[in-house]
Amino acid sequence: MSNNSSPLIQVSQLSKSFGSKQALNKVNFDINKGQPVALVGPNGAGKTTLFSLLCGYIQPSSGRISILGHHAGSAATFGKLAALPQDAQLDPRFSIAHQLKFYGKLQGFNNKKSQFEAERTLDLVGLKEVLNEKPNALSHGMRKRVTIAQALIGNPEIIMLDEATAGLDPLHAREIRQLVANLSNETTFILSSHDLSELERLCHQVLFLENGVLREHQNVSNESLANNQQTYLTIRMANDEIEFEQSLLAIEQISSVVKTQDREYLITINAPTNAMTNSSTSALPLDIQILQLCHDKKWIYRQIVNGKTLENQLFS
Repeated sequence: MSNNSSPLIQVSQLSKSFGSKQALNKVNFDINKGQPVALVGPNGAGKTTLFSLLCGYIQPSSGRISILGHHAGSAATFGKLAALPQDAQLDPRFSIAHQLKFYGKLQGFNNKKSQFEAERTLDLVGLKEVLNEKPNALSHGMRKRVTIAQALIGNPEIIMLDEATAGLDPLHAREIRQLVANLSNETTFILSSHDLSELERLCHQVLFLENGVLREHQNVSNESLANNQQTYLTIRMANDEIEFEQSLLAIEQISSVVKTQDREYLITINAPTNAMTNSSTSALPLDIQILQLCHDKKWIYRQIVNGKTLENQLFS
């Protein structure tokens, strides 16, 4: 088992080049045991390269990677780290049970333990009934969930999932998010996704790669507490309201209202972080004042968020 006081993953000055193409450039970060970590960035940013380096599939050009206190790809990490590529495929010739048992045996389990792991992990992803089916009898979403079951075999300490919910319908995507949340006390997940709202629901920490450089390495839940002079609210409206920004700016504590995208506004509050509950000018918390304003004006809002959305943290 890893030392709980030290990071699960430590990356220092990590660089990787393919010929003249530099995929990663002096990347540094630590990941501790706990809440899921988001890996974010546009296509070509270096996310897949980073995943491959962490797994030990390829070697760095320079820099250092430590996984559970060992070199990436070393035998000591076998069975403790699992990775699911976005394009993971199942063999159409063999049953789901056969394939999951095969992966269990690759981890050194005997036949009985491999059968147990196949059934246990399929049950976790809600597909125990397909144990004896072949992949072609399953929908795309069901096959995706089977590959996630494969990554769960053996209860690894670290699981890296690349676009885990891509192609899933909303119900099954929600089930996978809930599964990740439920297992986060035992396993640390690193999630790569283009769906920022999904990552925002799940992740405590964000790694934002752009052109091979780590632009952001932050704790998303504490972002609004980083500056004790300002806090933020994000509100999404159902419609464009002509007087919306002007009406909000009439509230004393609000210093700016910025339209970040269609019908979404970032509200900056010049006050200590306890301003939401201790307004000097009103008995009502500021978020309630805003909702009261919407009620009085008959404006319909879709969502109000205490702080910045992950998208605004990264791109605004």
